[in-house]
Amino acid sequence: MQPAADRKSRRSVFALAAAALLLVLFVLLGLHVTAHGEPPGLLTFAHAVRGHATGLAWILTNFGWVQVLGPLFIIAIYIAFRFAAWRSRMIYLMLSCLVTWGITDWLQRVFGRPRREDWLIRHEHAFSYPSSHASTSTAFYLLAGILLLTSDLPKAVRYTGFAVFALLWAGICWSRLALAAHYPTDVAGGIMLGGALALIGSAFVRLAGKTAPNA
Repeated sequence: MQPAADRKSRRSVFALAAAALLLVLFVLLGLHVTAHGEPPGLLTFAHAVRGHATGLAWILTNFGWVQVLGPLFIIAIYIAFRFAAWRSRMIYLMLSCLVTWGITDWLQRVFGRPRREDWLIRHEHAFSYPSSHASTSTAFYLLAGILLLTSDLPKAVRYTGFAVFALLWAGICWSRLALAAHYPTDVAGGIMLGGALALIGSAFVRLAGKTAPNA
């Protein structure tokens, strides 16, 4: 086996092991909060964050819905057709987001955790755990930042692009708490789920011989 293939296999194994750990923690957290509710300390934190900069929070929340993700997908499709070197990365990014979105929707019904009652601006009726905004933004925005960071683009572009996408990801997660749309554990669970699914995807992309991030 060639050294490059060895490295690819080792990275795939590491990605799958990290994903498995995240999934175990995700399930344990979900079982705990659905049975016992939000830990008191985190509930206090949730109440302290609620209602801060709701206008900005609402704008950021919209980045997790189809009206923003849809145009971004169109841009990703254009990049995939226009630049062959980025084709596998764009396909990986879009599939990561779509798969995460679908699995999150299913798992919300599995855990069946009710939404908070002190919501602001928009009352969402889907179940609460995990947060779909947190999971899909992890599998799209944070992943997009990592794809940029691990690319061959100029250093300034890579670091600036990663910072923008990472801040947007963090802002979306924060917005769900500021609008009282989710509990902190919902957001944490979404991040773990989105991260795990992105890692699983990266492992399969590597094993298939595609270009993937060092995530």
